[in-house]
Amino acid sequence: MTTMTDSSVREFKMPDVGEGLTEAEILKWYVQPGDTVTDGQVVCEVETAKAAVELPIPYDGVVRELHFAEGTTVDVGTSIIAVAVGDGAAAAAEPVQEAVAEEPKPEGRQPVLVGYGVSTSSTKRRPRKGAEAPAAAQTPAAAIQAELNGHGQAAPAAPAAPAAPAAPVTGDRPLAKPPVRKLAKDLGVDLATVVPSGPDGIITREDVHAAVSAPEPARAAAPRSEQAAPAPSPSAPSSYDTTRETRVPVKGVRKATAAAMVGSAFTAPHVTEFVTVDVTRTMKLVEELKQDKEYTGLRVNPLLLIAKALLVAIRRNPDVNASWDEAAQEIVVKHYVNLGIAAATPRGLIVPNIKDAHAQTLPQLAGSLGELVSTAREGKTSPAAMQGGTVTITNVGVFGVDTGTPILNPGESAILAVGAIKLQPWVHKGKVKPRQVTTLALSFDHRLVDGELGSKVLADVAAVLEQPKRLISWA
Repeated sequence: MTTMTDSSVREFKMPDVGEGLTEAEILKWYVQPGDTVTDGQVVCEVETAKAAVELPIPYDGVVRELHFAEGTTVDVGTSIIAVAVGDGAAAAAEPVQEAVAEEPKPEGRQPVLVGYGVSTSSTKRRPRKGAEAPAAAQTPAAAIQAELNGHGQAAPAAPAAPAAPAAPVTGDRPLAKPPVRKLAKDLGVDLATVVPSGPDGIITREDVHAAVSAPEPARAAAPRSEQAAPAPSPSAPSSYDTTRETRVPVKGVRKATAAAMVGSAFTAPHVTEFVTVDVTRTMKLVEELKQDKEYTGLRVNPLLLIAKALLVAIRRNPDVNASWDEAAQEIVVKHYVNLGIAAATPRGLIVPNIKDAHAQTLPQLAGSLGELVSTAREGKTSPAAMQGGTVTITNVGVFGVDTGTPILNPGESAILAVGAIKLQPWVHKGKVKPRQVTTLALSFDHRLVDGELGSKVLADVAAVLEQPKRLISWA
């Protein structure tokens, strides 16, 4: 998304990179002011609530300004980079002497990278130099805040006066840039209680963090007043021992996962059933498939056959592959299976899915699983790959645990947890023998999946893993 500000400068706005997502964090800038960019060149990497995405610039020019630093969370539709184009590219390194013109209003929604855009913005740029400024219509504090938000030009400077410590402004909205306001909101800090240290009484990120670290009585004793207050010392004592505790901001994938899990756990009534099964024959089949030329170069492991077993069970019990439509009070039965695979990544848990997994052969499924896992590990899973799932598998066995009680992925009716496969004593053909055994757990939404249906699905998965030949006889 771009905006023309004058004949030689274009503003590139944060696009909607994930179908309705409202914000993204700038992870890394690949360009700096003065760099030449070309149409299609990636200029930064951002992280949404679903994935990390690289953003390309849609025109040629010279970078004039980066509006936000790395690590800043920016709302969709906010300008993040200014690029000089055309005749202005040659003079991009020169300071900008004239404020840009008011941004023309686009009509309707504007197309962006993913989905179809965000709402029309009413944001206006600073008026041209020399234009009449409505100084009488706003207080100095309001003018400063308007400047911070990009809605106008700061009030004219007052006559020189002796320097005084920054102090909170009485009776006006606390002065802070939008990213600082968002940080305060995320941390639960009331900006009215924060003592500013920035110029003109502007609250900085450091002020917000200092307010979080300050003891509660100290924060309560810092309301805005007429008297000037000294800026907090960076070395102010914390309310917790920083050598023994670390506070990690909740954002990006972790924030989205937390919201989704809370929403799922307190919306869908979960039921979890368990079964322990002898998978010795399945493990032997895995080893045989690894030697098969048809599977050369493909990822063959127990998860492949477990996924196929679940697909067979769904084919035999199609009503489990459904979702609950609260608004319409309907159960939506899906005639396709988008099979989700829970994956732990450095950025948190994600659940990409294999589209139309029900229609894939075993070699095709092996290829899809391999691509899904490698893409997730590289942190390049796209938002589209994590949308539209119908049922999920989570393999907790890779961590050495026997099983778990998984929480449903929002919008789905069932999730299968697979425990560690271990050599255990097992009664086989009337004798106790060492066999390879695992425990499966199936959680389902009891609004649309009753105990009988859930039990049949889990029993069918176990039956296929115990006797893999059922992959043929039940196909």
